[in-house]
Amino acid sequence: MQIPAIVKDPAMRAITRAHRTVFDLTDGRLLGGFFGMPTVKLVTTGRRSGQRRETMLTSPARTDDGALVLVASNGGDDRHPAWYLNLVANPQVEVVMRGRRFTASARTATPEERDELWPTIVRTFRTYGLYTRLTDRDIPVVICDPIE
Repeated sequence: MQIPAIVKDPAMRAITRAHRTVFDLTDGRLLGGFFGMPTVKLVTTGRRSGQRRETMLTSPARTDDGALVLVASNGGDDRHPAWYLNLVANPQVEVVMRGRRFTASARTATPEERDELWPTIVRTFRTYGLYTRLTDRDIPVVICDPIE
């Protein structure tokens, strides 16, 4: 059973706001991890507003060359998360993680890359597997390649 968006969306925003406040105050030293995954603050550019948009996420994996992996699960919702739609429109993002800040080029993993990464993602956080059963959409995997 899915939680209605009218309840889930404000609750998730409130939790994220509190998490981001602690993360920012401690430069990611507190609440810098969640269920064994590093916490990431992803800064995108709003696809309609052009404004900076900050989102707190976790990274369940890294690629072989060390790029950050994110999952656009939106808790198994039928809608893509706004941060994902933003980075599709403007792939240059900023990442803050464990006190480190860097610019990255974000892209949706190819089907082959997703197939290779998905077992590691689900092994790291099994709930991602549940999310695939809650929605009919393909849950995108995002690769953030640091820009030198």
